[in-house]
Amino acid sequence: METITTVNIRRTPALNATEIEKLNTQYETAHPCEIITWAQQNFGHNLALTTSFSDTLLIDLALKVDPDLEVIFLDTGYHFSQTLQTLRQAQKRYRINLRVIRPQPPAADLWAADTDQCCNQRKVEPLNQALADKTAWLSGLRRTDSPQRAHTPIIEQDRRGLIKINPLAAWPEKDLTEYWEQNNILTNPLTAEGYSSIGCWPCTERPAENEDLRSGRWTSSNKTECGIHL
Repeated sequence: METITTVNIRRTPALNATEIEKLNTQYETAHPCEIITWAQQNFGHNLALTTSFSDTLLIDLALKVDPDLEVIFLDTGYHFSQTLQTLRQAQKRYRINLRVIRPQPPAADLWAADTDQCCNQRKVEPLNQALADKTAWLSGLRRTDSPQRAHTPIIEQDRRGLIKINPLAAWPEKDLTEYWEQNNILTNPLTAEGYSSIGCWPCTERPAENEDLRSGRWTSSNKTECGIHL
């Protein structure tokens, strides 16, 4: 496993705004594998996938396109045991080119006092390091996750200057469910216990009834994102 130090990434984007807009129009209704294929053909070994092991849907799709794709997991030190169990199950099922990254010790124990800084030390900075040699990355964001993610584009430029691809963003629920069942996608056991969004154990609860899927995260504050997708 790797430890990290602070790194700032700011690159000239591989695509300009006009190109990104055209690509979003082109791939709005595309199957995720088609989107991932475009990403692999354009970025090759400069592409990576990030996962929190809530499930293996994006991994399953992506490895069908590129079995050697680098998969990044941020080990915050606060994952549920069920999340690590899902990781181990995924390693048994797939031949994953897995890169596990931990924060630079001693990362402060800040989750109770300063959740923003805690997330920055344990997720944001580690991801910056993991993507330091990449041009683009795949994430599992979906528009149905929360109101804040309702307008997630398929392809965007992130604040690092990297191209971020969200293959699942617009995938219809019916098609997703059908693929999930047909391919027996691994699911974090906490999902069956009512957890619809799974992060670090100190800041994750079951969502309230009739609330969005991520409403169980950081319930003691107005925080809605850890920072890696901002």
